[in-house]
Amino acid sequence: MFDFDFYYKDLIDILRKDIKDDIKLAIVLGSGLGKFPETINIIKTYDGDTLPNYPRSTVEGHSGKLIIGEINGKKCLVFQGRFHFYEGYKLYETIIPSIITKSLGIPYLLLTNAAGGVNLSFEPGDLMLCTSFIGINIKNEIDEVMRVATPDERNIFLKTPDPDFNDIIIWSALEEKVHLKEGVYWYNKGPTYETPAEIRMVDKFGASAVGMSTVAEAYWASANGVKVSCISCITNYAAGLSPHKLSHEDVTIAATLVENKFNRLVRRIVDYF
Repeated sequence: MFDFDFYYKDLIDILRKDIKDDIKLAIVLGSGLGKFPETINIIKTYDGDTLPNYPRSTVEGHSGKLIIGEINGKKCLVFQGRFHFYEGYKLYETIIPSIITKSLGIPYLLLTNAAGGVNLSFEPGDLMLCTSFIGINIKNEIDEVMRVATPDERNIFLKTPDPDFNDIIIWSALEEKVHLKEGVYWYNKGPTYETPAEIRMVDKFGASAVGMSTVAEAYWASANGVKVSCISCITNYAAGLSPHKLSHEDVTIAATLVENKFNRLVRRIVDYF
């Protein structure tokens, strides 16, 4: 079993000097959502390139910075981008935001991502609260990095997403008058997008959106006692639902459609902590 405590000790020790128990929420920003820190009071920024054993992102729009920020007097830890399995990393490297969150004793983790809409009622620019995840593509890999000894012990915590945290997000959306869809997020290893036939399969399995991140982070954090929730930014119609060919550039451009309401929603969520 991989020894997280040993491998990331130096990294955690550096962060622990600045991050105290007054931070209750960590936020991971997905593709196209990395401008959120521009709306908050930045206290300190860490360049991921300078942190020991911290991965380097190879995907446009993921700066790899860690930011301590403040909103209306509430501090939060923001991961400006994430790391993907398809970049060639081991799964334990992609879940580094969850490991840091848990190791620093931060009780809540908000994951965000860009996703393709499978539900025909979704449009680019919608925000979706994840009610569940489908991660059957990485079940073996997840089992290898879980830090809970038995299935019974794992299921004590594994209630992903956290229902109480989801309620906070729903109330925040109501207060900000942000229309929030709900649905199930399907994980695809990537890096290629799904075929139209695969999207039809995903739809039959009950997924509303599909993407290439988030699920392993959510599973690991939840299994280790962190309360997790997730918001997906619907940036495109999934393959076969639109005549246009998909590209990462289109994803990041489409994310700008939701910048304002996404920023307002996340700022309101932070207020609850």
